[in-house]
Amino acid sequence: MSNAPTNAADARRRVTELIRDARICMLTTIAVDGRMVSRPMGLQEAEFDGDLWFFAYADSAKVRQIRVNPEVNVSFSDQERNAWVSLAGTAREGYDRAKAEQLWNPLLKTWFPDGLDTPGLTLIKVHAASAEYWDSPSSTVVNLFGFAKAAVTGRPPKAGENHDVSY
Repeated sequence: MSNAPTNAADARRRVTELIRDARICMLTTIAVDGRMVSRPMGLQEAEFDGDLWFFAYADSAKVRQIRVNPEVNVSFSDQERNAWVSLAGTAREGYDRAKAEQLWNPLLKTWFPDGLDTPGLTLIKVHAASAEYWDSPSSTVVNLFGFAKAAVTGRPPKAGENHDVSY
């Protein structure tokens, strides 16, 4: 069974499903010296409408980097399902108490011990410009067989579906 999209709306829906399933991502920002810097982040909203939300400290390096250069990449990997998403977009930082209340999860107290009253708590909003995803609905055994076959035949394995999505 293929998860291949039939139109742009289906492709966006598939990106949403893959992001929701992965939940943990790598947020890549550009440091002041031009280096790309990635760090793991927990996605705070499972419904994806083109915006991703994260909690952070306002004085963190990632927030300082976003203030200087808002272009970011957010990548998701779900190895259990053999799926990956790379999302390019623009980030902005700002605290919105109502949005923070909507997004808050008690597990966040590990990083923000005073909850929504944690000093310096802020939100990062990433607005997607585009996404690319790789989706391999086959099992790991089938994928390993495909790689083994490729090694013998010299032909690249079929790695599943790959689609670009614009927002």
